[in-house]
Amino acid sequence: MSDQAIGGRRSAVSPAQASRTRYLIVALLFITGVVNYLDRTNLSIVAPSLSSELHVDTTTMGWIFSAFGWTYAALQIPGGWLADRVHPKILYPLVVLVWSIATFSLGFVGGLTSLVILRLAVGAFESPTYIMNNRIVTTWFPERERASTVGIYTSAQYVGLGFLTPLLVWMEVTYGWRSVFILTGALGLIMALVWALLYRDPARFRGTNQAEVDLIREGGGLPDLSDRIEARQAEKKNAFVWSDLGIVLSRRKLWGMYVGQFCMLASANFFLTWFPTYLVKFRHMDFIKAGFYASVPFLAGFLGVLFSGFLSDFLLRRGATLATARKVPVIAGVVLSMVIICAQFVESPAMVILFLTLAFFGTGMASITWSLISTLAPERLIGLTGGVFNLFGGLSGIVIPIVIGYLVQGGSFTPAFVLCSALAAVAAFCYIVVVGKVERVRE
Repeated sequence: MSDQAIGGRRSAVSPAQASRTRYLIVALLFITGVVNYLDRTNLSIVAPSLSSELHVDTTTMGWIFSAFGWTYAALQIPGGWLADRVHPKILYPLVVLVWSIATFSLGFVGGLTSLVILRLAVGAFESPTYIMNNRIVTTWFPERERASTVGIYTSAQYVGLGFLTPLLVWMEVTYGWRSVFILTGALGLIMALVWALLYRDPARFRGTNQAEVDLIREGGGLPDLSDRIEARQAEKKNAFVWSDLGIVLSRRKLWGMYVGQFCMLASANFFLTWFPTYLVKFRHMDFIKAGFYASVPFLAGFLGVLFSGFLSDFLLRRGATLATARKVPVIAGVVLSMVIICAQFVESPAMVILFLTLAFFGTGMASITWSLISTLAPERLIGLTGGVFNLFGGLSGIVIPIVIGYLVQGGSFTPAFVLCSALAAVAAFCYIVVVGKVERVRE
């Protein structure tokens, strides 16, 4: 479908006639996203005290940070395969349940070995979540609402840390670092139950009328995606087909997204792993004060994601092409994130936080890339495409924390920030040149 066709599409169904249960789905994705990112980044909050207690140096800490990413990245393609075959109402509560048990258990570890094993488990079972989010958004939302929806649930990764970092730091100081894992794990157990009880496809969701289903379909959504997948599976074996992987690995547009995602997430992975340590051990801030300072960039990232998502859909409704509406906010965000390097040339804590806040606002803006995958991926292979896409994001989560750990051995974060800025420039090139025209890839 052409850029202009989607940009100019108008539904024949009046929004006034349609129910609005899809907004409940947004809320469910958002709250789960908060828990998801708290469980994957809680280690960064306790890292300064944990590393001091266990006498862990920066290189070892980098490897510990990356443990989550090893299984998270390795299982993206299997996770995408599962997301294309197992209904979210079954798969989603199952993975939330298991990763939450692993997170809760981190509060009782006796050493580094058990810590790493449980972090590997968290990464393994979180691996399909954003792929399933993409399938759910494609199922539940018309194209003109998709970027803002992706922005809302993606912003959860920042709002949880933005609003809750001071609370979690206070809990660590008051009750010890183990309490942070116990609390965040318990929240996940609650969300697993909510998913099991609540989630259904549009036509089967309580309160959704036919007008809303038609509004989704006429707006470019796929409310019957599960039925289509089941029909195709009835014609074929459910086994993995290598030719499907060949399709999603042989398209230039998709490679632009894959490499762009790896590079764009360099700054994000600094914030999600090394940021509190940077403030405490390299900028010598008080731990409690660092917790409040750390929350400011995360709040900026939250605002950046929301701004980008709503701006993208606004541009689309105003007649912009799909390429313009989806790519401009992403590219602008990537370019803005390059100011991270400026933090190394100021001494005032307020100025350090200012530049990091601007950089993370840009990183947040660039984080609506899932809206492009939703639009570009072959219809039958949305899960598998999302799996490969998230694989590259997961590889960034492995590589960047380790590389930073080695780069900062000399006592300066300048090489690490140079790396993040350079990779941001590569990401901008990928989105501008390699992705090209925004349209669904044909098999």
